[in-house]
Amino acid sequence: MSDLTVLAGATMAFDLDGTLVDSAADLIGTLNVLLAEEGVAPLPLAEARPFIGHGARWLIERGFTAQGHPVPAERMPALFDRFITHYGAHCADHTRPFPGVIACLTTLKAAGAKLAVCTNKPTGLSIPILEALELRPFFDAVIGGDLAPKQKPDASHLTTAIAAAGGRIDRAVMVGDAAPDAGAARAAGVPLVLVSFGYTQIPVAELGADILIDHFDQLTDACLRLLTACPAGSGEL
Repeated sequence: MSDLTVLAGATMAFDLDGTLVDSAADLIGTLNVLLAEEGVAPLPLAEARPFIGHGARWLIERGFTAQGHPVPAERMPALFDRFITHYGAHCADHTRPFPGVIACLTTLKAAGAKLAVCTNKPTGLSIPILEALELRPFFDAVIGGDLAPKQKPDASHLTTAIAAAGGRIDRAVMVGDAAPDAGAARAAGVPLVLVSFGYTQIPVAELGADILIDHFDQLTDACLRLLTACPAGSGEL
């Protein structure tokens, strides 16, 4: 059995959408409500899935553009407000943790790790999802984009999340699925684990993870390896 003592006091910072939870059905469902209200055909889930991860405005812009109806700049504030209102009421209808998440978080927490959520999603939308899925008690801090000086890929978002959890940069790992997570980890000098099942327009294998995992049952070992033997940004194991 692996020696888990190295995890004591270390901090794992997690992205939310596409990393901890599969939220695509609720996010794309809300986008499709907007499209329908505007007389635009809905997008298939698989086609719109890669648009997730850069915030609601990006999702709206890409969704409407993909259907041949680019959004004029002056219309975006109203569409954004309608998106947030609908999504806030339906953010956990179909959203679920990815397989193995609860078991992994349980192991990390029992080993004494500090856990943080570092997401560009607003904190006020993130916490209800975590609460609805009974994930909130695992986390020492939840830092949405609104609580950070700048959002991912800026380093300050990740460093803020680690500090809020009571951790240190030199004893931390970023776990994500897409370019904003990779950018924040590299900018902060924090080792990076990426999941292969998230939401990304750039192939995840091209994002330069220190370790790429296919299932959460691989994450504990990945964190152990990075914390003991793999300097951030080395790309070597």
